[in-house]
Amino acid sequence: MSQSHTDVSDQVSNEACPITEVLDHVAGKWSIGILVAAAHGPIRFTELERTVAGISRRMLTLNLRKLERDGLLVRTVYPTVPPKVEYSLTPMARELHASLAGLVGWAERHRVDIDAARATYDAQMEPGRS
Repeated sequence: MSQSHTDVSDQVSNEACPITEVLDHVAGKWSIGILVAAAHGPIRFTELERTVAGISRRMLTLNLRKLERDGLLVRTVYPTVPPKVEYSLTPMARELHASLAGLVGWAERHRVDIDAARATYDAQMEPGRS
């Protein structure tokens, strides 16, 4: 293998890693629900907890920190007693939300079709068939 070929594959690998990392964060189990919920305007922690079904407080906290670190959420703390904290989408996340809205719409439109395809597939599969 030539040295130039090695350099190219290393460059592609190095460029792909950040993309994969960001997509893993954005497409994580809870991230899409959080971003969709926050798209309607500033939202408080407890509202997110109620909106994102099945998420624990710990997972919500971890995901909010991750999305904030990635520059997708802004956390605003108001100096009240008790402190009021709200989360809002950044302009970058608003752009992402437009794509997510398309994905969510697609999923809603095709949910019945996917369920039917799964049922057909499962009915055709026999136990022990590989």
